Amino acid sequence: MLRMALALVLMVTLTSVGFAQEEGTPAIDRSATGGAQTLDDILARQAGQKLDDSFRSDAIGDPDNAAGIAAQLGTLGGVSDAETWRALRYGSANVKVSAGGDVATVMVQDGGMRWHEFRDTTLRTYGGWLLVGTLAALLVFYLLKGRIKIDEGRAGRTVTRFKAIERFGHWLMAGSFILLGITGVLVLFGRVVLVPLFGKEANAFLLVWSKWIHNNVSWAFILGLVMVFVMWVVHNIPNRTDLHWLRRGGGILFAGDHPPAKKFNAGQKMIFWSVILFGGSISLTGISLLFPFDLPLFAKSFHLLNATGLPQAIGLGELPIQLAPQEEMQLAQAWHAILAFVLMAIVFAHIYIGSVGMEGAYDAMGTGEVDEAWAEQHHSIWLEEYKAAEREGDGRGAPTAAE
Repeated sequence: MLRMALALVLMVTLTSVGFAQEEGTPAIDRSATGGAQTLDDILARQAGQKLDDSFRSDAIGDPDNAAGIAAQLGTLGGVSDAETWRALRYGSANVKVSAGGDVATVMVQDGGMRWHEFRDTTLRTYGGWLLVGTLAALLVFYLLKGRIKIDEGRAGRTVTRFKAIERFGHWLMAGSFILLGITGVLVLFGRVVLVPLFGKEANAFLLVWSKWIHNNVSWAFILGLVMVFVMWVVHNIPNRTDLHWLRRGGGILFAGDHPPAKKFNAGQKMIFWSVILFGGSISLTGISLLFPFDLPLFAKSFHLLNATGLPQAIGLGELPIQLAPQEEMQLAQAWHAILAFVLMAIVFAHIYIGSVGMEGAYDAMGTGEVDEAWAEQHHSIWLEEYKAAEREGDGRGAPTAAE
């Protein structure tokens, strides 16, 4: 179900940024050309309007009504060169190959040009500005709000916030994601940013190593993602406390107002589920790209979505379910990159709060020990539960004096 929902979001996204064209093109009279393309067709396509291409995709000749061998087109068996190329373009040609499987039967796939244009224009533009805009917003917030301090100062006593295995899982996932983000951005922007600055040779060197790092470090990210999910999912189930936390702005908007929270507050839970859902989808599409054509994801998802009626209800019509192997890879790469940009922006905010944005926050993942005053201010319910468990002697440990 999640994959279906994500696939629908992908189609909405790609439709809005140029993979699909606008609706509402009036019918074009092709009687003067005998059903062939007209100047109006060309102008409409250049204007980005949606055209019913069936007048071309269906015009692939009639082998059963072939001309005599001495007549015009006779040696082609009733199919002209133009009709043959149309059949190849629209995937209706009967192509037979001795090796390579279904991938090798696709001789023309013009969807690759739309994917290439999306990658080189829309993805770079909106993805780049999303990251820059997020960093700018965090800078403005810091200048206006400053660092969130511990109101009463440090207590000098610490409690164990995260065990070593939890910190290992977090840093395994976080460190690998940073490497994946950097190398992914280099691959996407290298030609337009690095080449003008450092030349083609330096760009080629960086991208070869970026690709190697990206492909191999991905497994560390997946392992860290699984570890974090298993260890923390039970603490990230939404509850009524989260609604109270959200209504009070998480204690960030108003000075001195710190709503109670359990081990993870509502903001941290949103980060957690964003990482799990987006990171899981990024991982799935990444595996599909690592093993090209072996793990198609979108045709089946689109088929299930069409059965629900959702695409039709929001004006997309029926999603395509006959996808060439290359189209599967193009959609996987596009979705992989879109989610990666969104998750990077979310992680920027997480890094900000966990470092310069909040006093004492880094200690939780740095040493695993946090000051008791910090815990009381930001996770008071969890601290009470921690102390109660310590009093009951369950082995979780008592607050210790800070060194």
